[in-house]
Amino acid sequence: MDGLLRYRLLQDRKGLLWDLLLYVPTVVVLGMLGLKLWYGTNPQWAYVLFFMASFFFIAGANRILKTRLMLLPAAPVTLEPSKDRVRLELRNGEKIDLVKGVRYYPDSQGKSFGLSGMDVLGRRLQFVFHRGQFADDAAYQEVSNVLKVYQ
Repeated sequence: MDGLLRYRLLQDRKGLLWDLLLYVPTVVVLGMLGLKLWYGTNPQWAYVLFFMASFFFIAGANRILKTRLMLLPAAPVTLEPSKDRVRLELRNGEKIDLVKGVRYYPDSQGKSFGLSGMDVLGRRLQFVFHRGQFADDAAYQEVSNVLKVYQ
């Protein structure tokens, strides 16, 4: 099984739309409430709302650009799971082998999973993969079943 499974990840356009529907209104509402308070009677609360809007903007942009569209250099584009390691190829061409402390974190809905572990240099890394990044549901189920070893 070692090296036989190789999954080329795809951009998740459907998930992108859901993320946009989640993050854009959240950032806009928090920003507008912050502006209202800034020019209103309670400007000190505006800082909290601006911070929250900035946080959701950065988190949403990272999620969209890294896990949905895979445009950032540190975004994984290939996944090769096996029983002794998990190899990832990043967009910038770097190949990473997670070899120690590899953990698999499926979500309760079965739409995504997290993967964390240490590479050969001792760096702790973590990644999120979505069902829409795989060619079909069968490929997603197959990789999930292989990774259950690390649960």
